Amino acid sequence: MSDATLDALYQEVILDHNRRPRNFHPMPAASCSADGKNPSCGDQLTIWVRVDGDRVAELSFQGIGCAISKASASLLTEAVKGKTRTEALALYETMHRVFTGLETDTAVLKGLGPLRALSGVSKFPMRVKCASLAWHAFKAALDGAGTVSTESGAPTPVS
Repeated sequence: MSDATLDALYQEVILDHNRRPRNFHPMPAASCSADGKNPSCGDQLTIWVRVDGDRVAELSFQGIGCAISKASASLLTEAVKGKTRTEALALYETMHRVFTGLETDTAVLKGLGPLRALSGVSKFPMRVKCASLAWHAFKAALDGAGTVSTESGAPTPVS
């Protein structure tokens, strides 16, 4: 498959998840949640996680933001569901490397499945925060932090 064909396919995945986000609803029975904010472009979301033992049983999110932000959150909810906490956090680390352009191993990228659609974000530094927002909020939820901002790079406690 040519690079142009792959780029078009990835763009379609992102557009589809933006138009029809998966798991886009509040979750009253969540084990944990976190709010994510990206002040540089106005993206904001809440992510809810239900953990069953050591496994991520269910995730959902709601919020406003650009296509990249919403698609990334939607893809996250599908990719992490059913994983152990350790597996989910390892995927978080991998995606952070993908977003920042540090992960270029073809085998690793192929192994990401639909998440690979987000790999092009690394070419657009202003979009890295959009793509990573949901991932930072997911980690903040698991860590028990209430809010995370892409400007601080670290979760901040809820007042």
